[in-house]
Amino acid sequence: MKVQTKIQKWGNGLAIRIAGVMRDIPHFEEGTLIEVEISENGLEIHKLESRKRLILPYSEIDLLSGMTPNNAHADIIAQPLKGEY
Repeated sequence: MKVQTKIQKWGNGLAIRIAGVMRDIPHFEEGTLIEVEISENGLEIHKLESRKRLILPYSEIDLLSGMTPNNAHADIIAQPLKGEY
């Protein structure tokens, strides 16, 4: 299916409004992750597969338990430069 639309000014950039069948057929909704392929001929927009939340075997608390300034090698961590705080 082909749909005609217009590129419009949006702030300092350009935008394409995704409405109607351009939104409904691929089931786009706010927050949908997409990939945009750019070429000299234009743009191709592909919906990304939703990613399942990765369940890790250890929590941050588990990984940091028992850590002290003496065994964390805090002495070899670089100090931020002025203006990097």
